[in-house]
Amino acid sequence: MRILLDESLPAELKFELSGYDVSTVQEMGWSGLKNGELLTRASDRFESLITADRNIRYQQNLNKLQVAVVVVVAKSNRIEHLRKLLPELRDVLSSLQPRAFVQVGA
Repeated sequence: MRILLDESLPAELKFELSGYDVSTVQEMGWSGLKNGELLTRASDRFESLITADRNIRYQQNLNKLQVAVVVVVAKSNRIEHLRKLLPELRDVLSSLQPRAFVQVGA
């Protein structure tokens, strides 16, 4: 599975998701794109986008795109807080369907 990590998350999270083909928004040269444009570009190259942006579901029509969206909700976006969610995140990723919207964490 090809995963895109949004710029709202630390790039180190990429290395915590071994077994997946993970790229960051920064690596793709897409920093600063608005969510609509980011999702459009991501849907052509990735199966899922992982973000911390809780409002993305309400700002975009996710049904129009092939990419699934996973929102990570943690105490903060620091890697030590995100690591606590890795078991749940891995479970979600293992069964993720196109166009799905899933929230991981509280």
